[in-house]
Amino acid sequence: MPDQDEAARLAVLREHDLDQLFDDPRLKALTDFTAELCEVPVCLISLVEEERQCFIARTGAEIDSTPRNVSFCQFAMLRDDVMIVADATVDPQFKDNPLVTGDFGLRFYAGAPLRSSDGVALGALCVIDRKPRQGLTDLQLQGLRVLATQVASVLQASRSVKLKEQENLELTNAIQVSEESFRILADTMPQMVWSTQPDGYHDYYNARWYEYTGMPAGSTDGEAWNGMFHPEDQDRAWELWRHSLKTGEPYEIEYRLRAADGQYRWTLGRAFPMRDAQGNIVRWFGTCTDIHDQKLLLEQRQLVSQELSHRIKNIFSIIAGIISLATRRYPESRQLAGELRERILALGRAHDFVRPHSPSSAPPGQEGSLQGMLKELFLPYRDGDDPRIVVEGEDIKIDDRAATPLALVFHELATNAAKYGALSAPSGRVTVTITTSRVDVVITWKESGGPELNSSPPSEGFGSQLIGLSGSNQLRADIVKEWKRSGLELTARIPRDSLYRVQARDNKT
Repeated sequence: MPDQDEAARLAVLREHDLDQLFDDPRLKALTDFTAELCEVPVCLISLVEEERQCFIARTGAEIDSTPRNVSFCQFAMLRDDVMIVADATVDPQFKDNPLVTGDFGLRFYAGAPLRSSDGVALGALCVIDRKPRQGLTDLQLQGLRVLATQVASVLQASRSVKLKEQENLELTNAIQVSEESFRILADTMPQMVWSTQPDGYHDYYNARWYEYTGMPAGSTDGEAWNGMFHPEDQDRAWELWRHSLKTGEPYEIEYRLRAADGQYRWTLGRAFPMRDAQGNIVRWFGTCTDIHDQKLLLEQRQLVSQELSHRIKNIFSIIAGIISLATRRYPESRQLAGELRERILALGRAHDFVRPHSPSSAPPGQEGSLQGMLKELFLPYRDGDDPRIVVEGEDIKIDDRAATPLALVFHELATNAAKYGALSAPSGRVTVTITTSRVDVVITWKESGGPELNSSPPSEGFGSQLIGLSGSNQLRADIVKEWKRSGLELTARIPRDSLYRVQARDNKT
């Protein structure tokens, strides 16, 4: 047998628990029965190791092993069937063997090969007589083969048990190494790290958690973690955590966590479930990140932004006031100045709708939405409870960049409708319809009930030029006008990214 094959054979043999197999009652019963069946004084189960053969079960012999170089079984295990030596004293291969020439007095030998389930030679079930024999009867040969199969089954069971135990040990070691690696990694992270059982029971926190909170190890296990939160945040934290446990959705919350000095600091908490192959949650892993300084900085920036925006709003009012004063000195420009003043005030209303607000200064309605801004812009055209300009359809968020050109476009449309179009007649109405798609927003302006039109206006005035400048150039809108007998129908197709900047998602609180 080549060395590599022998090395592989020995590796398979070591997968059997030989210590447990020695003197196994099941194997001893098989050797006793085999000796009785074959009418011989000795029966052995021999496993051939690297330098010896060991007899893990014996009948009629006291020795439990011999050197491999005197083994008959090392040859029998390589056969496809029973190997028989009728008289070893005259056999050229074995006549000088110490088992033949010595006190053991071996004369007759018959050995059935023992193989593993994957065909690897392990040894032999052999019967020995101290006098020559012609061989075994057909029944004895068949019985020896069957009993060898039974021995091989016992060996395979032993191998399976040992392999399973070894696999479990390796898995246990791997888990221990993995857990230790996780703990080392978690303890070196700047964030607080925690994990829970599938039902949400907190059973692990890293060193950073205990350092940050100043709590003794284990004191925040189970449900005690919630007591570390600010009293005003505890109910909300419980509600969100129970929702995640129920649905399996990731957990995210901003809350105030008590630090070791007793002060509460803003913290971002996140957790994600780990699932098995069947999709069942086996653990939750979470982190807590101190965001106190960032949150205070953000609040300061918002405060500055609100103040600057408030001052910009005042500038609109100041400019409108300056225009009003100028008309007293130059009454001939009163109409032009009035139109300019109305445009500026329209810009002011649009700016006020989208600018950053404090809770007390926020306008009613849908702050920062297209529908909300248009409705605010059209308030001066109401007739009591009759809005006259109806805004319908879908809605979309807009920002300060889009508010100015939108306000100019729709202020001009409303002003023209009031002077010459549908709103110049008591029964006139305007319907503004908004539809959205993944890439653009379509706004339709449709007038009805006003004076019938016989033709389109002969030339484009300043208002039309302003609509083109604001809509086409600033919003990248495709604007189509149709002058129908019932009134103007205008369609503006605007890219979505012209209305609202792509921003990071809002923080959850």
